[in-house]
Amino acid sequence: MNIFTLIYNIFQAFLNATFNSGPTSVYHIILTILSLFFIIIISYCSVRMLEIRKREHEHLHHEIHEYAEKHTNKESKNGTPKNERWESVLKYLASSNMSDWKLAIIEADAMLEDLTDLLEFQGDNLGERLKSVNKDRFKSLDDAWEAHIVRNKIAHEGLKFEITQREAQRVIYLYEKVFREFGHI
Repeated sequence: MNIFTLIYNIFQAFLNATFNSGPTSVYHIILTILSLFFIIIISYCSVRMLEIRKREHEHLHHEIHEYAEKHTNKESKNGTPKNERWESVLKYLASSNMSDWKLAIIEADAMLEDLTDLLEFQGDNLGERLKSVNKDRFKSLDDAWEAHIVRNKIAHEGLKFEITQREAQRVIYLYEKVFREFGHI
């Protein structure tokens, strides 16, 4: 028996129970019809939402690969030396695994810490260095802080912290703005 026959039989049983259960009122019939109408609408919306989510996932995956490829090609055309650590960050970001996205953010934060050390900002760790730096010397300081806060959530909450691929891409873009400001990538 296929699914349509099963649905038809359930619908037929429902109608028989509704209309053969004694005296029926117009009110009862209207409520039954409205109930069926809304069940159909909910089913249709659920199917459409699943289709939209699937398309969105495919589109996002394509955009991330395109983003990584574009930046790799841009760096090779400019003749600037490639930063291998940054390349690994972009590879982690292109993955479909949430733990790889988290790893991309952690690696980018480690690169930021190395950069602040090279720039000789004062402080024992990245947070202290970001606090001590003058905004005139570090124009993308707010982006660095925002990205570092996400990294801290990953580090402190561990597996409990969940992140979407879109959010991971946004955070990596913040790191990229900082690195480009200082010519680190």
